[in-house]
Amino acid sequence: MNKPWKVLLVDDDSLIRDSFDLILPDNWALTACKSPEEIPDESFHAAFVDMHLSGVLTKADGLDVIQSLTKKHPHLQVVAISGDLNRNLMEQCLKMGASRYLGKPFTPEEIKLVLEKIEALHLLQDASHRYQKSVAFVGRGGKAQAVKRQIAQLRGEPGPILIEGESGTGKEVTVQMIHEQEPDRPFVSFNISAVPETLFESELFGHVKGAFTGADQNKMGLAEAAHGGDLFLDEIEALSLTCQVKLLRFLETSEVRRVGDKKATHIQVRVIAATNQNLEMLVSQGKFREDLMWRLNGKKISLPTLRERVEDIAELAQHFLNTQKPRYNKKFTDDAVACLKKHNWPGNVRELRRVVEQACLIAPLPFIRAEDLEPLLFSKNLSTKKNMIDFKLGLDVLTKNYEKEVIEKCFEQFKDIDEAAEVLQISRSGLYKKIKDYDIKLP
Repeated sequence: MNKPWKVLLVDDDSLIRDSFDLILPDNWALTACKSPEEIPDESFHAAFVDMHLSGVLTKADGLDVIQSLTKKHPHLQVVAISGDLNRNLMEQCLKMGASRYLGKPFTPEEIKLVLEKIEALHLLQDASHRYQKSVAFVGRGGKAQAVKRQIAQLRGEPGPILIEGESGTGKEVTVQMIHEQEPDRPFVSFNISAVPETLFESELFGHVKGAFTGADQNKMGLAEAAHGGDLFLDEIEALSLTCQVKLLRFLETSEVRRVGDKKATHIQVRVIAATNQNLEMLVSQGKFREDLMWRLNGKKISLPTLRERVEDIAELAQHFLNTQKPRYNKKFTDDAVACLKKHNWPGNVRELRRVVEQACLIAPLPFIRAEDLEPLLFSKNLSTKKNMIDFKLGLDVLTKNYEKEVIEKCFEQFKDIDEAAEVLQISRSGLYKKIKDYDIKLP
């Protein structure tokens, strides 16, 4: 049988080596050593290293093994194992490069779960580097790697998940990557801001025939359709307080009652919620229920902005450039890459993708230069200057005037309402309201 995954075990206890071989999943091949000298010069996906290889409890010679392995193989996932649960020792293991510490005696379930997470992490990293999957969190910088590790840890985990991040940071990509770790399960997506409050309950939980005017047949809700899989609730911050109560009850009971029905149906579904706003701040403002926030907050991934991932900008830009081939076969010049790295990216990764796509369209040469990019970058310096401010207007009027100008400037570049909302980090409904309030003429 082909065993694509390789694990190294370094432990002087023959009983541990024998039992490890028995509990190892069928798709993992084991190389067991009793001393550092026996470690072969080859690569592994995972390594389990005992701390006291000489049998002397005062000597943690496993630390040197961890340091040597991680230095030689930076992507190797090393797990320290020992019956010694000294906190100082455990923290030293992490500093040397171990990803976790397992106390002896460990259970077969523990080992299998750790190996599952390691498989998930390697698959995510491979997808990101080779771009073979439909979605990938591109980037090799520290923050991108941290996100991939968090995604890998969520493989097979039940219970709600919350994805936080500014618009354009990759929340939908993250959700898809979480789901694709178990791709055979159902996946249902629901954008809360796109549905009026009056239709929320019917959309999420369904309704029976005659429940209200226009309900001429039974309808299954999205939650029920996602039974056995993942239900993605996008823009959770747009949910009204009344609807938040209904969602909270569903999360606590796992029961769905269609509108107009007396019976409740028990379903199994993992809810993944996404928001571009700070829920704790919304709670303090009375716009979001604290109990719902904590219910969603059990497993949270906070996505970094693109300005926090400068080291990934060149790789991301190249990735988006590759998606334009073979229609546009262009390359970036060095000054173009430097230009991209200097930009603040208020629209994050989504803005970068749009800029690259537009640059492919307008660049007249076989390569993209800085001068091709500069007109496409959202200006950080709007026309309002401090020496032009009429303070007699008052702060409220000045603030509204500035906000109107920002929105108008945004529409000069982003013609689509969804793109503009994402760049400005505001919900689509909120942007429509401001357009109406400020009498802004859409392009």
